[in-house]
Amino acid sequence: MRINERANLASVAVVVATGVFSSGVYAAGDAAGAGLLPANARPGECYAKVMVPAQYKTVDEKVVIAEASEKIEIIPAKYEWTEVRVPVLQESEKLIVEPATYKTVEEKIEISPAHTVWRLGPGDKSKQVGDRDLAAALALGLPAQAQAGQCFNEFYQPAKFETKQEKLLKTAASEKIQTTEPEFNWVEEKVLVKEASFEMVEVPAEYDTVEEKVLASPAYTTWKAGRGLNERVDNATGEIMCLVEVPAKYTTLKKRVLKSPASIKKVEIPAEYKTVKVQKLVKPSAEKRTPIEAEYQTITRNVKVSDAMVSWNPAGTSGDGKATGRTYCLSAVPAEYKTITKRVIDKEAIVKKVAVPASYKTVRMHKLVSAATEKRIPVPASHKIVPKHTKVSDARQEWRPVLCETNTSRDLVLQIQNGLKKAGFDPGAIDGVLGRDTMAAADAFQRKHKLPTGGMTIQTLEKLGIKPGDMGNS
Repeated sequence: MRINERANLASVAVVVATGVFSSGVYAAGDAAGAGLLPANARPGECYAKVMVPAQYKTVDEKVVIAEASEKIEIIPAKYEWTEVRVPVLQESEKLIVEPATYKTVEEKIEISPAHTVWRLGPGDKSKQVGDRDLAAALALGLPAQAQAGQCFNEFYQPAKFETKQEKLLKTAASEKIQTTEPEFNWVEEKVLVKEASFEMVEVPAEYDTVEEKVLASPAYTTWKAGRGLNERVDNATGEIMCLVEVPAKYTTLKKRVLKSPASIKKVEIPAEYKTVKVQKLVKPSAEKRTPIEAEYQTITRNVKVSDAMVSWNPAGTSGDGKATGRTYCLSAVPAEYKTITKRVIDKEAIVKKVAVPASYKTVRMHKLVSAATEKRIPVPASHKIVPKHTKVSDARQEWRPVLCETNTSRDLVLQIQNGLKKAGFDPGAIDGVLGRDTMAAADAFQRKHKLPTGGMTIQTLEKLGIKPGDMGNS
């Protein structure tokens, strides 16, 4: 019969010294040479193929529990007091009238135009011909278009004049200009005393707490006693054995994960105003022009209506008609003039616009010198040292010295049972018999201390503090 290399031969003793194995007897040398028994075994020793558990080492692993972030420091805005000029009276214009100026001038007016008169003989000293006589003379052919200095004999008719009154300008028409003062109203007006700005407000980072599983002990497989015939039967002992998987063990860690980084929010600080009273222009200065009529003066002047008519012929000549013996000579009479004075505009009235400057008031103002800024300070990540179990070698089966009927005494089994009970593992009745309860307690003890399982090994006795005598190395 072949021995299954993966079987867990619990509580099976192989008596190497006699060469007895299962239901047959083999030569120890032949079995060892075939790989069925441990090599270099010594007489009196018992061996079992036990399961040596996988070996692990604990390594400290650095795990992030809070991610790196930033701390934001706000540097506030700076202000300084300053003085500003605020208008309290609006700039305007005032109208000023410069009146017209006059001057007096002399004017020579013709009051009697130049004309001719008929005289009773040559020369200016001769007597003037009467009107009726002159009219008769003109009617009789005295030439009306005679030239001055000509003399005519015959009938003479004098020129006709009318006295007329004529209106002449004495003072030219002008304007009287009046102005009104500008009108103001007191009103309340908002004046900026502090400029609008921004305040930097830190919005702290947000974190989420998440759980993360960290491997504490990896999964492994081991042999355990079976429960029914549908499970594997060990060929060496006849017991039902089952290879089961022991799941991995994990440690749950809580860690902070950055959800949103820290940031800066700008909060607007509104401008500040102060209410002051100022004068606002309601009605500007205006002008009113009143016409001044021209003044006239009346003078009397003679106006010729008709010239004298002479029906006479020139003197020294013969003419038609009856000579009267009178000689009419046409004498020139110069025009007559009169000098008058009158007032005329030398410079017309004008309106000047004079600027009225604005009035100001000095107020104190909080002026922004430098805006608020931010300073970001890195916050490093937080870590935690977590022990992590790493497999060094897989579980395997090996031949190890064990207790059996040939090297076990009742006293030794009693020591084992008392040692297991003292260590906290129930071996059942303390009766000196290496039964199923004692082996189950030994198996639990071996697993806790990561010892080979599958038999009562010498290594297990040494861990319990029992010296079974000279049975070889474990």
